[in-house]
Amino acid sequence: MGQLFGTDGIRGVANTELTPELVVGLGRALVRTLREEGMDRPVVLVGRDPRASGEMLEAALVAGVTSAGGDVIGVGVMPTPGVAYLTAGTAGTGSADAGAMISASHNPVEDNGIKFFGPDGGKLTDAEEERIEELLQLVSDDRPVGAHIGRFRRDHELLVRYVEHLAGAADGSLSDLHVVVDCANGAASHVAPFVLRRLGAQVDVINARPDGTNINAGCGSIRPEVVAEAVVSAGADVGLSHDGDADRLIAADHTGAIVDGDVMLAILAADQQQRTGLDTVVTTVMTNLGFTRAMNELGIEVIQTAVGDRYVREAMLAGGHPLGGEQSGHLILTDYATTGDGVLTAVRLLTVLVRSGRSLHELATVMQRLPQVLCNVADVDRNRLADSTAVWQAVESETESLGDGGRVLVRASGTEQLVRVMVEAETEERASEVADRLAKVVARELSLD
Repeated sequence: MGQLFGTDGIRGVANTELTPELVVGLGRALVRTLREEGMDRPVVLVGRDPRASGEMLEAALVAGVTSAGGDVIGVGVMPTPGVAYLTAGTAGTGSADAGAMISASHNPVEDNGIKFFGPDGGKLTDAEEERIEELLQLVSDDRPVGAHIGRFRRDHELLVRYVEHLAGAADGSLSDLHVVVDCANGAASHVAPFVLRRLGAQVDVINARPDGTNINAGCGSIRPEVVAEAVVSAGADVGLSHDGDADRLIAADHTGAIVDGDVMLAILAADQQQRTGLDTVVTTVMTNLGFTRAMNELGIEVIQTAVGDRYVREAMLAGGHPLGGEQSGHLILTDYATTGDGVLTAVRLLTVLVRSGRSLHELATVMQRLPQVLCNVADVDRNRLADSTAVWQAVESETESLGDGGRVLVRASGTEQLVRVMVEAETEERASEVADRLAKVVARELSLD
């Protein structure tokens, strides 16, 4: 992996780390990469979430692409999976050859980022990202002039096409359901409520007034207790909580209990096995051990990948598996989408509720979570983790002590300057003890001092 791209694109503080100058260069490098792949005048679909810096970075990206001779279709504020879906849907028609989403997902408003999508709607491969970084460092004298300079146009009708796609993913009406939707003041604000109401659900909407500065602020999937409290207060059936770019979903049942990506994935897997004979599901190493146990009981094989929905998707496509996802709420349903889509996941989850006649609370009993403790160790050099003998010896020792009753995962964050320590055990106390010991080892051995 290169120096700029993490597990989910490029992220940084807008205007200091992720500068307009850098984004202009990225736009130019993207076009040069696409030309190397045989696209003479590539067309790039560009969307963004509603954070204020997105306007600045959109202008920079458009400038970069067009200055290199590529054309841009701007779709404005749009969920990340909408950009992916529309890129795949228009590739080969002369409309789009690649997509770009300007968003920092669940990060605070001062951050922003860019994700690139290939013509299949999937995130670029490691090799393609590395090539963009290489070209970013190389001065190019290729400066189109006159009619060869790229053009920019907006097409808001593409949002309508995406909404139609989401509504079409339901098997029938959702009119029996009362739901609360937390849009995180993000890209889902004008999409999720509309789609669910169109399908007949009674929808209460919270945090759906983006002003450019309030995205993810005390709401959304990073604060699922907000929607959980709203569900109980409203006497609703389900709470649905999105992040800033709407590519993930965390739910809550009518009692206020949080239902994370692992549980939703287990619910969808059990339903799909019953209907179509699903035999395999793809997850990441962060998936709770309780999920694996539940799938084993159902006779469903679990394939685990590195953290990141791009790696989940790669494994799904390689094996022809239709269902996969992450604990964080990125669920991928390849029968409907090319990447994680929070609104699509909500539609499919609610469809299962209606078809089964059971509550989310009942369906969530498909798996029993092991207590899981996650520690984020800051002020460390994450790049030294791989070579730290002391850390890995401590991990091996703690893993042996847990045996079959738990597990340990220590990894460098792909999006932040952190090392993450995750421990699962039969009790919360045991998991906390192990996580605390390991976090201290990480802090000591990888300290920046």
